[in-house]
Amino acid sequence: MKLSELLKDIEYTGTYVDCDITDVSCDSRKLTPNSVFACIKGVQSDGHDFAQAALAKGVPCILCERDLGLNNQLLVQDTHFAFAKMCANFYGNPAKKLKLVGVTGTNGKTTVTSIIKRVLAGLGCKVGLIGTIQNEIGDQVIPTTKTTPDAGEFQKILSDMVEAGCEYVIIEVSSHALDQCRLADSHFEVAAFTNLTQDHLDYHKDMEDYFQAKAKLFHMCDKGVICIDDSYGRRLALEAHCSLRTFSAEDASASCFARNIEMDITGVRFEMVTGAVISRMQFGTPGLFSVRNALCAALVCLDLGISLDSVVGGINACGHIKGRSEIIPTGRDFTVLCDYAHTPDGLVNILSSINEYKGKGRAVAVFGCGGDRDRKKRPIMGEVVARNADLLIVTSDNPRTEDPDAIIDEIVAGIEPTGTPFLRITNRREAIHYAVQHAQPGDIILLAGKGHEDYQVLGTQKVHFDEREVVAEALATLE
Repeated sequence: MKLSELLKDIEYTGTYVDCDITDVSCDSRKLTPNSVFACIKGVQSDGHDFAQAALAKGVPCILCERDLGLNNQLLVQDTHFAFAKMCANFYGNPAKKLKLVGVTGTNGKTTVTSIIKRVLAGLGCKVGLIGTIQNEIGDQVIPTTKTTPDAGEFQKILSDMVEAGCEYVIIEVSSHALDQCRLADSHFEVAAFTNLTQDHLDYHKDMEDYFQAKAKLFHMCDKGVICIDDSYGRRLALEAHCSLRTFSAEDASASCFARNIEMDITGVRFEMVTGAVISRMQFGTPGLFSVRNALCAALVCLDLGISLDSVVGGINACGHIKGRSEIIPTGRDFTVLCDYAHTPDGLVNILSSINEYKGKGRAVAVFGCGGDRDRKKRPIMGEVVARNADLLIVTSDNPRTEDPDAIIDEIVAGIEPTGTPFLRITNRREAIHYAVQHAQPGDIILLAGKGHEDYQVLGTQKVHFDEREVVAEALATLE
């Protein structure tokens, strides 16, 4: 591709000599003489510091936000946006050939996107999915490390989806991706908002900054679907400028709401009211949050033009989502659930649902907090779990480069004032073994934080750790 084609629709100052380009990159280590380098300021490093080294490798030009006094520099207002637009140009602007659906929010993104994909695929549509658990092109599974990929990877996978014949792409849209313009120049048929609760304050300066990042998605879509059970959702519904519909598990003023809700450990059943039409719904994950997730997915599908009968039938046939209130078989008189809940709100949601159907048994929570992430939520998580569980086992959860015991200390600071019984067992395998070996009849043991993950991040290394396997090991030790 010619450099002039790569720079199409990008505003810049400076001059260049047109030439053939084989790659665009924001990583100076990956440059070749036929690359264009975008100087992006990240959390840990600033690409502008590597501009001179990039030119020394022979790149024909660099994009930067400030004058570096270098030859072959092009000044742009925002290198995040310019890089994303260059990546889109490089791959032939694949987003324009697809129907994009974006789902954002602190919790629920994976479940909602998975439901939407299953409904569309059940109707014979070729669908791509970009998300936390994995990326998918139809039935092809592609491993992923980020909820929303970096701009280059994002455009590449969209290009692959176009080539594979996909019609729709369902995307989990993170606040980081929106803040960093990774999806720049992408337009969405429908955008959905699930909720906003404390998370990622290691990146965002405060909740207002977090909210504003999420709100950007609703400037990039034709139609919006928003949960008004959430205070930020109610605010967004007033401020969004797109065509809008709302949903609620509590408020009958919403465009789509639920009533006569029933739940047990197998899932939820309820009536979905859409205008004058009442539909019987079921979904294989228990909890009021599951009702909201199903309503959200239903409205998105309706906004895509899918008939109500097809939407209801598709959701009713969905079953559960891996790592979301997933029952790990025990063959015993107690239950083990595996869930990805790793925020205060996520933990309250799942523990509240467990308390509704647990009967005479205990709610036992095995949980921790990730290292190198938002420290402010650690004591909050300790407190909310203590107030919603009967026994806590505080353990390690992806400590990364932090001391696991130091993380646990911060969690325990929120538990101790409540007086709720707790144990601290730093080794997560040992913690799960303890919970299983000391389970009482009717107990529901929640393994929170890992969900679909089959690894632990210790230091900078991923180590295999599948909680389903660990539970099986623990069960084997019982008489």
